[in-house]
Amino acid sequence: MISREPTIERLAIARSLLLEPFGLDETHLSRALSEITAHKVDDADLYFQYTRSEGWSLEEGIVKTGSFSIDQGVGVRAVSGEKTAFAYSDDISEASLLDAARTVRSISSAAQSRKAKVPTQRIASSRSLYNGLDPIASLDSAAKIALLGRVEQLARAKDPRVAQVMAGLASEYDVVMVARADGTLAADVRPLVRLSVTVIAEQNGRREMGSAGGGGRFGLAYFDEARITEYVNEAVKAALTNLEARPAPAGEMTVVLGPGWPGILLHEAIGHGLEGDFNRKGSSAFSGRIGQRVAAKGVTVLDDGTITDRRGSLNVDDEGNTSQRNVLIEDGILKGYIQDSMNARLMGVKPTGNGRRESYAHIPMPRMTNTYMLGGDKEPAEVIASIKKGLYASNFGGGQVDITSGKFVFSASEAFWVENGKIQYPVKGATIVGNGPDALTRVTMIGNDMKLDSGVGTCGKEGQSVPVGVGQPTLRIDGLTVGGTA
Repeated sequence: MISREPTIERLAIARSLLLEPFGLDETHLSRALSEITAHKVDDADLYFQYTRSEGWSLEEGIVKTGSFSIDQGVGVRAVSGEKTAFAYSDDISEASLLDAARTVRSISSAAQSRKAKVPTQRIASSRSLYNGLDPIASLDSAAKIALLGRVEQLARAKDPRVAQVMAGLASEYDVVMVARADGTLAADVRPLVRLSVTVIAEQNGRREMGSAGGGGRFGLAYFDEARITEYVNEAVKAALTNLEARPAPAGEMTVVLGPGWPGILLHEAIGHGLEGDFNRKGSSAFSGRIGQRVAAKGVTVLDDGTITDRRGSLNVDDEGNTSQRNVLIEDGILKGYIQDSMNARLMGVKPTGNGRRESYAHIPMPRMTNTYMLGGDKEPAEVIASIKKGLYASNFGGGQVDITSGKFVFSASEAFWVENGKIQYPVKGATIVGNGPDALTRVTMIGNDMKLDSGVGTCGKEGQSVPVGVGQPTLRIDGLTVGGTA
């Protein structure tokens, strides 16, 4: 059997799911785009999407819910200056496509109508970062239920204090096709899976929770016995640790963040502030600061959509641009922002492969992919040992940030009080308060243990959610405010 080049194969799959069943081909796409560009616009695109998703959840020893859905549709967009006109439909047909095209072209004045030139079609270059398999079909239903049952069995066997186990298994098969007014044609086939484990432990009437999980762009075979055991052990350990937790102290202190998922603080407090739309509008604390020092020496932050099999990675973004490895901050100096096509054009720079949208029913925006800080030269134990009195936060829950001011608030789901370089006891109720740009200047030690999260992140922005990754090494930040319960 002769295999096709991956980019061509993805286009063939997209055509077979998104065009051929509805009697469409590239000629119809060109006709719709010509309808839009008959009036002067700066950009226009068609975004087709087919998504099949499945979810299973276990609670109280039984699989309580199972869901399966198929969604498909097309979004049609025209851009003129800073203005965007957008229409979408779950009816993929020539009539719907042309109706949407005529609707969005109204963004430009009819007085500017002109004869549209049909551009030469160009297949966009793309990466091959993940296998385009259908993860839903990678295990049968019985095996999926057995997998969740195994989570329950392992967790309850781990410790008699485990009172409740909840587990969820989610799979998604996503196929997208982008046709742009400049003739660019791109497609991607995106698998995505996630296993989540939550454990509630009880002791002397006190109940505490721990959670773990992971996933990425591959099949369900990833969740083998070793992986499931790892997640269960992590969740049970967190719940049992929290059973022993004391009220967290409050005040200004040194905080050490653990590697991996604590990078969510970096994502929220710094990453959003480096998105192009906020900086074009001057509403970010980082606006107009390219080339300036915004962080301590040694701090290098990247947004990288090119890491194999990662949850936040993309072969092409949702505008047909190839994903990239973007250096945002290098050795403390601000180097650039992440961009979609519109903001890049308005700021006079190139897109960075960060144009993302939740679905065909949403417009693209500059969004993060996998955002992380590079490691330094310190051993993690050395970083913790440097604390005279302070907090070691090894895991985080939710948080929020004000983009304009850079102020953030995060809750630590697993944290420890440290004195004279020794971990003393776990604490509960710690919230970390600070200012993103200011916090970067207070980094005094960077561990050599940079780690990406296990594949659980979802980022929200303006009502849209997309899968992302985060990461960082063990990190010491001086002078952060900790809100506690003590």
